[in-house]
Amino acid sequence: MKQRFKPKYNIKKGDNVVVIAGDDKDRTTPHQVLSVNPTEGRILVEGVNLVTKHLKPNAQNPQGGIVKEEAPINISNVMLWDAKAKAPARVSRTRTETGFSRISKKSGEVIK
Repeated sequence: MKQRFKPKYNIKKGDNVVVIAGDDKDRTTPHQVLSVNPTEGRILVEGVNLVTKHLKPNAQNPQGGIVKEEAPINISNVMLWDAKAKAPARVSRTRTETGFSRISKKSGEVIK
């Protein structure tokens, strides 16, 4: 994908988000973002969309076994958490001298 048409999202790695759609829907408890894949529009959230993986035995894991790990979900299914309002909030982007800053529409605070 060319840089000119790269999608822009308001969610970054390390942000706190709430899941607003899907099996893990819960608007009251925030979860941390582990990674963001903007080209696919998917996001990896801690403790959300757990899938079971069967591992074959190898040198690092001679026993093998069954492991639960997070799978990516669509970025449209999460909303940024506003710590001051203690609720999910929409975000506006404003240009500053150093770049863009994200501002919560609920409390008006800058999200770091």
